[in-house]
Amino acid sequence: MTMHPLRSCFSVLFVVYLLQCRLFFVHCILDPLDFLALQSVRKSLDDMPGSNFFASWDFTSDPCNFAGVYCESDRVIALNLGDPRAGSPGLIGRLDPAIGKLSSLTELSVVPGRIMGSLPQSISQLNDLRFLAISRNFLSGGIPATLGQLRNLKTLDLSYNQLTGDIPRSIGTIPGLSNVILSHNRISGSVPPFLSETLTRLELKHNELSGSISPTSLPPSLQYLSLSWNRLSGPVDLLLIRLDRLNYLDLSMNQFSGCIPSRIFTFPITNLQLQRNSFSGPVQPGGEVAIPTVDLSYNRLSGEVSPMFSTVQNLYLNNNRFIGQVPGSFVDRLMDASIQVLYLQHNYLTGMQINPTVEIPLSSSLCLQYNCMVPPIQTPCPLKAGKQRTRPTAQCNEWRG
Repeated sequence: MTMHPLRSCFSVLFVVYLLQCRLFFVHCILDPLDFLALQSVRKSLDDMPGSNFFASWDFTSDPCNFAGVYCESDRVIALNLGDPRAGSPGLIGRLDPAIGKLSSLTELSVVPGRIMGSLPQSISQLNDLRFLAISRNFLSGGIPATLGQLRNLKTLDLSYNQLTGDIPRSIGTIPGLSNVILSHNRISGSVPPFLSETLTRLELKHNELSGSISPTSLPPSLQYLSLSWNRLSGPVDLLLIRLDRLNYLDLSMNQFSGCIPSRIFTFPITNLQLQRNSFSGPVQPGGEVAIPTVDLSYNRLSGEVSPMFSTVQNLYLNNNRFIGQVPGSFVDRLMDASIQVLYLQHNYLTGMQINPTVEIPLSSSLCLQYNCMVPPIQTPCPLKAGKQRTRPTAQCNEWRG
């Protein structure tokens, strides 16, 4: 039986490697299976022009000294493919299924580049894997459901690729997950339940996810939740009141509906983004809102504007159905430059008690146009607010009626 020329070449390299260890008394520690797996990985990848990551990958020397290869005892425990320095051109090629033979691997990462093809199913054989990050490449196909077998996985980052299909429910059952980042792909279907009580970051933005989210599908441990730019729908009030450890929340650009719970304004959030949904009803925080940026624009919110929002630095309430007078506390905060952005355009507001001759601080932006009043002060508005200063009287009368 004739040996395949390529396999023969690898075998020769391995023999040379062993001879070198003996002749020069080099402490060669790598397991033969790991040695052959690294050769297969190297064969399927190349440096992009301007990259020299693989310059050190000389298989006649100890692979544990290769760039991006980290060993413990006689096994590879971490594989970081590509030059991690900012602006490096990355790698091109495909991920060889032989990666699954690196059975002691705890960390696998690939820097941004042009890695194409599907994510190898064999990765699910890496029982010790804790960190898997292959972002900003061109991976395609689905996310293997067998990744749910990686019961020790803490971080999964497959963002900025071209992945399709759904998020396997098996991934949500991994008990110790801390970070799931699948944003900027073409993933569809619903958001599965995540059972990990240590999950702190869930980032699924810029996909094609749809359907509603169960109130108990996300753990209270979450601190960062980004679901923007999807097609998700239904109410989220019962879900949100459970997530009181959030410090970042972005649900924008979806079809969420129902009310916004007042309790959410007490969370330690620095940026609250709920814009461009179908939230409705009044919004009444229980106390002064300490969140620096609150964007509730382009919804169906109604009732009067709460004075509790006057402590927000950047407040976007435009394109809703708010009525009544703008609270006086907003005027005071505007004049002392505590408010940097106050967008109230495209509502049904009827007045604002402000001296028409005052000058708004240059650091502040105020827009009042297209309400049921003549703006008492002329201020520059964003171009997309349109040119009409006042809402037609017929619309205001109809809304009051």
